[in-house]
Amino acid sequence: MSQTTIGFIGLGNMGGPMAARLAAAGYPLVVCDPSERAVAALTERGAKSVATAAEVGAQAEIVLVSLPTPDVVHQVAFGPQGLVHGGKTRIFVDLSTTGPKAAVQVAAGLAKAGITALDAPVSGGVASAVKGSLALMVSGPRAAYDELQPILAYLGKLFFCGEQAGLGQTLKLANNLMSAAALAVTSEAMAMGVKAGLDPTVMIEVINASSGRNSASVDKFPRAVIPRTFDFGFATGLSYKDARLCVEEAEALGVPMIVGSAVRQMLAVTNATFGPQSDFTCIAKVVEQWAGVQIGGDNKTTSKET
Repeated sequence: MSQTTIGFIGLGNMGGPMAARLAAAGYPLVVCDPSERAVAALTERGAKSVATAAEVGAQAEIVLVSLPTPDVVHQVAFGPQGLVHGGKTRIFVDLSTTGPKAAVQVAAGLAKAGITALDAPVSGGVASAVKGSLALMVSGPRAAYDELQPILAYLGKLFFCGEQAGLGQTLKLANNLMSAAALAVTSEAMAMGVKAGLDPTVMIEVINASSGRNSASVDKFPRAVIPRTFDFGFATGLSYKDARLCVEEAEALGVPMIVGSAVRQMLAVTNATFGPQSDFTCIAKVVEQWAGVQIGGDNKTTSKET
């Protein structure tokens, strides 16, 4: 068993499985999360539970976080009970999707406390987090990356994006925008076909054997839209946050995002209609409502007036 104690803050849909993989690899863990159930799942594997980020920082030299928003990351790092008050942490790894601006700010703030920061956002969803097959987009000091490679490798495949803080975040935002764009346009195409009389299962089979094949047609529609479960595992509020951060970063760089802005708006409507905790595949429901058709199930066609 490794004797390197690792702190893990944020045991949600993604953080929980990642922390579990480190526990299974034999690393002593100190964990922190508001959810008693999430914490219990890790303490049953031998992890130690503490109440604050500062307590994690007092016991672990290496701390990984998986958190929902930039504000939460900032609070965990610098708040009254934040990591910087712990005194032991040397390396901070942010597995969240927070955007490059936040990554730069966090890295600069932690550097003042003698802590090296890596931004390492992940992609692949909950299933990949469980299997350890995520893609990790890592940026920050190369020496810290080299030191943490054996640990991070338990989570998935590593891609070193450069030593500049925030580069990993930039790549992750680009990836997530493309994923949401595929979901949005596939929703529109599927609604058109079903309303015209096509079987959605046949449509997906043909699209996946043709040039329209994409991540939504391969995975999200067969798994969550056509069966009407809408439970792919990624919240609308988080997808909207990622799209918003991506478009804002592009605008700051002087890169026009006409399509990206449309995707952001579609997610804003989905977020307002079904709530931030809904699954982001509910973007298909928005298109269905507008088109007066149901994709999958009994493939109902309805009047917009009813």
